[in-house]
Amino acid sequence: MLSKNQIKLVASLKQKKYRNQHGLFVAEGIKTIEELLASQIKLYHLFTTESFQLGSQKETLITDHELKKISYLTTPNKALALFEIPNVLPLDKSQLIVAVDEVRDPGNLGTIIRLCDWFGIEHLVCSTGTVDCFNPKVIQATMGSIIRVNIHYLDLPHLLSDFDYPIFGAFMDGENVYSKALPNQGLVIMGNEANGISKEVEKFVTDRISIPRFGKLQETESLNVATATAILLSEFKRNSTET
Repeated sequence: MLSKNQIKLVASLKQKKYRNQHGLFVAEGIKTIEELLASQIKLYHLFTTESFQLGSQKETLITDHELKKISYLTTPNKALALFEIPNVLPLDKSQLIVAVDEVRDPGNLGTIIRLCDWFGIEHLVCSTGTVDCFNPKVIQATMGSIIRVNIHYLDLPHLLSDFDYPIFGAFMDGENVYSKALPNQGLVIMGNEANGISKEVEKFVTDRISIPRFGKLQETESLNVATATAILLSEFKRNSTET
C-alpha cells in the first residue's frame, strides 16, 4: 500500500531540483524498467501491479488505482520505479561525440540519446540550458538507452575552446554532408529546435555541414533536430566503416 510520503516523493521528482536533491529519477513501463534493472543503475524502489519477483523490500505491489495516483502517464503502464541517478564516466575526447546546444524538447533529447546508443556514441554533451536528461519524458523517450550513454552537462563554449579534434556544426548553409570526408573522431553539434546553434557556440565550429533537400519545391524549412541527428550519425558511421 502506498504511503503519503511515497506519493509526495514521486510527485516531487517531476521537478529537476528535487531530482537533484534526492538523487533519484522516475522510470515507467515494464520494458524500460526491466532494462534499467538489468543494468548497473541502482533501484531505489519499485511500485508495480504485477510483481517482478525481486525478492526484496524495494518492491511494493500496488493496485491499478494506486498506480494512477503516482503515474506521470495518462495511461499508466503497470509499473513505476525510482532509480538512483548514476555517476558519469569522464569525457573521452578521442571518440566521436555528439553535443546538443539548448535542445529543450524532452522527446527530442530522449530520441537523440537513443540514437547515440544505436550508433555507438558513448558520450553526449549537453549545454547547461538543455532539458534535464532525467526528466520523466526524456527517460520515457530513451526506452532504456539512458543506461548506455554518458551524458555530460557542460559549458559548451568552455569545452570547445580547448578541443583538439574537428568540430562539426549542423547548419542549413553548410557543406553537403554526403560529399564530405568524415572522420571517426571529433564532435558533432546539433542546435536548438527554433534557433539552431547559438552564435556563442558557432564561432568554435571548424566544419559547417548540412543535409541537402531533394524535394522539387524545396520549401521545407528544416528537419526536426532528432531526425537530423539520425541522418548525420548514419553518415559519420558509414564513412568510418568504409575507411
